[in-house]
Amino acid sequence: MAELGVFLVALAVVYLLPGPDMILLLQTGARQGRAQALATALGLALARSVHVLLAGAGLAVLFKSAPWTLDGVRVVGALYLLWVGVSILRAPVSPLLVASGISRQGASRRYGAAVQRGVLTNLLNPKALLFCSVLLPQFITPEAGPLAVQFALLGVVLVVVGLAFDCTYALLGTGFGQWLGQRPTVQRIQQWLFGTVLIGFALRLALLRDL
Repeated sequence: MAELGVFLVALAVVYLLPGPDMILLLQTGARQGRAQALATALGLALARSVHVLLAGAGLAVLFKSAPWTLDGVRVVGALYLLWVGVSILRAPVSPLLVASGISRQGASRRYGAAVQRGVLTNLLNPKALLFCSVLLPQFITPEAGPLAVQFALLGVVLVVVGLAFDCTYALLGTGFGQWLGQRPTVQRIQQWLFGTVLIGFALRLALLRDL
């Protein structure tokens, strides 16, 4: 297997770049609290696990042989990001929303919705889909042992490192939300900023032909 350190650096660079996942985590932490932000991080981790499985099944080959499948993922992903961005813009300015004071069933429903947002945001992003398919094979060498074992180990590392970064962003968003709670004007600016950024990601995803 190629140098693990190089692989970790490559992952860190990717996870530090601003993108829909980071914005979603910061926004969820700021508006809905730590628990739901961490649930969203779990959803992102589940989506990345699916990416690894798809990469092992030859997703890049499918996209190359049938370009319309990639276009379909791109359009659906752009529409979903657009919907999330508009929802953020339309959200009322209010104190930090937390799950206290609601029933266990209601809390479970909210956490489930947070996990679902994480899964869909990452799973419907064709760049995230291609990332695993392109990156993982570059760090696999026949001399290092069974290819399936190497692929599985690198996939686990990718998911775990991503989850660590996502949890950090979730906690940062939570702290930011507590600060915003007493500043409604700044909160509205933050909502417009995050919502507009997500809409921008959606438009870029829909209009760009080359990923």
